Amino acid sequence: MARPRKPLLSRARIVEAAGALVDAEGLEAVSTRRLAAALGVSGPSLYNHFRTKDEILDAVADAVSARVDLSMFEADRLDWRGALHAWAHSYRDALSDHPNIVPVLARGPGRRPAGLRLADAVFGAMTEAGWPPAQATRIGALMRYFILGSAMASFARGFVDDETAYDPADYPHLGQAHLLAERRQEVDEGAFETGLAALLDGLALQFEALARGKTGA
Repeated sequence: MARPRKPLLSRARIVEAAGALVDAEGLEAVSTRRLAAALGVSGPSLYNHFRTKDEILDAVADAVSARVDLSMFEADRLDWRGALHAWAHSYRDALSDHPNIVPVLARGPGRRPAGLRLADAVFGAMTEAGWPPAQATRIGALMRYFILGSAMASFARGFVDDETAYDPADYPHLGQAHLLAERRQEVDEGAFETGLAALLDGLALQFEALARGKTGA
């Protein structure tokens, strides 16, 4: 009987294998040797698809960006505030599944197609809603800072679940801090929603002031 043929090596297979390594062990786990072993190929064959490790990590990051829903920025779907709210949750959900790749995404979109489509959608929606281009740029940056920061670490998980760890004599206001770890999802998601609402409320006030200024002019 003929031996079953191995699946052909492709960019998609390399990105999938690299993404699995990043998720399981972090960015430093990705190497030509590890990927070649996972894919059952020789190391040099990877260079037919990617020149460097950084290119592979860029592709993994872009695959995560491609999972972010952008449909809320289509014309007549939602107002700019509702669109930003829905997008922020979609973006955070995608990052929450792959937190180890966030440092790569934090560098900016560079030449990554999905990352650039994301930036283009946000900027376009804000300018079409009436925000000046400069402020639309700042809004896109502000939202990315907030969303990426929220995905990089858990506030609640930063506290141990040992009630003896926080002596009231030293930390008089942390008597319940040991309970945070077991309520991680509630605390972290609540913090994200609180911060998002505060950001959008502030932007809404700025937008109203902008509209009044135009009317006055």
